[in-house]
Amino acid sequence: MLAKVTDTAAGTAPSSATPSSPAQRVRSVTDDDRAHVFHSWSAQAQISPPEITWAEGSRFETADGTRYLDFSSQLVNVNIGYQHPKLVEAIQRQAGRLLTVSPAFANDMRSEAARLIAEVAPGDLDSVFFTNGGAEATENAMRMARLHTGRQKVLTTYRSYHGATAGAIAATGEPRRWPSEPSVPGIVHFWGPYLYRSAFHASTEDEERDRALQHLRDTIMVEGPQTIAAIMLESVVGTNGVLVPPPGYLAGVREICDEHGIVFIADEVMAGFGRCGEWFAIDRWEVTPDLICFAKGVNSGYVPLGGVVISRAIADTFADRPYPGGLTYSGHPLACASAVASIGIFREEGILEHVRGVEETVLRPGLEAIAARHPSVGEVRGVGFMYAVELVRSRVSREPLVPFNASGEAAAPMAEFAAECKRLGLWPFVHFNRTHVVPPCTTTADEMREGLEKLDAALEVTDRHTA
Repeated sequence: MLAKVTDTAAGTAPSSATPSSPAQRVRSVTDDDRAHVFHSWSAQAQISPPEITWAEGSRFETADGTRYLDFSSQLVNVNIGYQHPKLVEAIQRQAGRLLTVSPAFANDMRSEAARLIAEVAPGDLDSVFFTNGGAEATENAMRMARLHTGRQKVLTTYRSYHGATAGAIAATGEPRRWPSEPSVPGIVHFWGPYLYRSAFHASTEDEERDRALQHLRDTIMVEGPQTIAAIMLESVVGTNGVLVPPPGYLAGVREICDEHGIVFIADEVMAGFGRCGEWFAIDRWEVTPDLICFAKGVNSGYVPLGGVVISRAIADTFADRPYPGGLTYSGHPLACASAVASIGIFREEGILEHVRGVEETVLRPGLEAIAARHPSVGEVRGVGFMYAVELVRSRVSREPLVPFNASGEAAAPMAEFAAECKRLGLWPFVHFNRTHVVPPCTTTADEMREGLEKLDAALEVTDRHTA
């Protein structure tokens, strides 16, 4: 069958094949979406995704003309903001010179991206294995650890998310793993530190650190240290609470790993590349892991890209032994070009310094003031542009505003809150009983104040559910 004839002057389909008005175009997009797009993490008949028609900086607009200030960075990945002109230009330039090559060939953008990433990584992590995203990064990090140690078990926390591929979802601790079970064997979950809801009955950060580390030691003891390949942690737990580790915890994990010959994997897919005001969040605690998983903020998702930064010892394991893993699009030139440009922008525009400055002068004090005003706010915590507001029915009992993993009517208070945020022109990131404050790392101080004002107003809804 011949392809549809196009208008040779415009290079587009004839006008009769396209909607004749904006309203018709919107209907066409949403109708086609419902008819043909299968959405992740969703009951297909129960969703109606809005269409984004414009985005710039920290804002986007939907097809109905509503403009939002984005406090979600989409999936906490648009760190450099929407449509950054330098990044767009770099992608366009690379598309014009070399779009794709097999991973078996060298190309200048992959080499440069790897060099730049290794340059900002801690310690002797100076090799990069590129993937298409975060889940593939954690999959390959676990594989590397297993092959390096000759062991099989990987320890991760219950409050964690590491991706949705087979191994990554098994490593995930939160409920999204449940439907995939039984899954990849060899994963053991344990409790990480979370002082506000301490599993260890701790009352101070020092107690929480010490008891969490002892719990990890006890878990290793009963699992058998000689069977454990890796401990994989989100340096700052992301979707499952923005849990900032107490001082000394990550250093303690490093010590335990060294003691037993266990590989320490830092999952920085969400926390890395400016999100916490550092190249990698773990830098705040001056701890060097053996492997770092990255994605998201490395190029703000402009082109799919992720990877693993590898220590010299683990890289040497495969010096004369083939690494049994690969991806057709590993180190894709277009994606790597966007990473090179993004790292350059971070440096030229002082984005890490910007995040730290706005956090110190606007974000943290603003959230602390909001917490003082609203009885539904149990705790505010975070670092950089990665904060969580934990919502409760009672500050005394700390009962969550909605139950763990709530859905349907049980989740209604959070749904009401999210709807009010959107009505006010703020796009939130909500999970369980929390709203996260995770705007693009380029968000200005004035935009941050604007967003906090809208958040402050929306919390009137959750206050109505307090005792």
